[in-house]
Amino acid sequence: MKEPLEGVTVIEFCNVAAGPFCGMLLADMGADVIKVESPKGGDNLRAWPPITEGFSENFASLNRNKRSVALNLKDPDDRDNARLLCENADIVIENNRPGVMTRLGLDYDTLSQRNPALVYVSISAYGQTGPRAQEGGFDLTIQAMSGIMSVTGEPGGAPVKCGVPLADFCAGLYGAYSALAALRAAQETGQGTHVDVPMLGATLGIAALQTSEYFGSGKDPVKLGSAHPRNAPYQAFAARDGYFGMAAGNDALWQKVCTVVDRPEWENEPKYATTTLRAQHQHELRDNLEAIFQEADCAVWLERFRAIGVPCAPINSYSQVLADPQVEHMGWVQPLTLPNGVTTRTFGSPVLMGGTPQTIRRPPPLLGEHTEDVLATLQRKTRHE
Repeated sequence: MKEPLEGVTVIEFCNVAAGPFCGMLLADMGADVIKVESPKGGDNLRAWPPITEGFSENFASLNRNKRSVALNLKDPDDRDNARLLCENADIVIENNRPGVMTRLGLDYDTLSQRNPALVYVSISAYGQTGPRAQEGGFDLTIQAMSGIMSVTGEPGGAPVKCGVPLADFCAGLYGAYSALAALRAAQETGQGTHVDVPMLGATLGIAALQTSEYFGSGKDPVKLGSAHPRNAPYQAFAARDGYFGMAAGNDALWQKVCTVVDRPEWENEPKYATTTLRAQHQHELRDNLEAIFQEADCAVWLERFRAIGVPCAPINSYSQVLADPQVEHMGWVQPLTLPNGVTTRTFGSPVLMGGTPQTIRRPPPLLGEHTEDVLATLQRKTRHE
């Protein structure tokens, strides 16, 4: 099957997570993503452990299906080659601090003069303009700034960030889908655009429930651990041998919970009559449920809730979830041969097209692995124009 983005050329000037993830999403869908890196070490992620026989598996996880070109952007000749690459591209992605690409002459205004249809995606901490535009940022600082850390963790506990770098990856997602929306318009009109993706804005964008809670009530959302502000029972519960998650997200599921724990009288208890009332009394409800859950192990309760159709799950480690039969069925974990010849595993694209997983067409590249081929092709194309 033809890849959806086959024939689309993307030039990536990115480091670490947000930008490389954006580029990889496009590469997974068939785009030819050319990653421009400094000859001195390349993407900073190349130095992140675990290092398997000289190659970073963190880097591999975000740079499959790409080609690497090593260019010193402070060198005039290399900078000219970078500019030519962009003038022949459909999309450019960069995640430098605002102003860096302008100083290099690789900004949207400059490049679009020669390539009006260019879609140019800038991912930064706070955006290209505004009072914080020149401030740097990493996932931690954006989680702190965005409010995420104010609602993460146990009540009364120290600030906690989400264990997954949420700000980085949601910015990458916003960047990828915005790039494709702009590309469609450019293909129809011949006019590209500059797409500004601030990590702060992307992180606030996925906090719709928290921001709407504040707008509607005038009160800041608070930390609830694994619990939900408007729903119960809906959290991690302690059983005899550990914890499991259970989410009775509506009244019908609550009635099933009452059946599983053999408390039919709770169905008629006024303070448990609605999701809102149960949420208001969720500390008491949790204590009542956990007193019952102590009678059996997590596996027993999971089996009982699954049998009656109540959503529930074990609290998995990554080794456990990656070995889950559903993950195996979907074909998400794929073998990956690193440039040093070592075969490892990686989590591929989770999206199936026509029931088929996206394939890994290229291993993650060595630094500058494709410089000669890419520049030779560019020179031939330039001569023919």
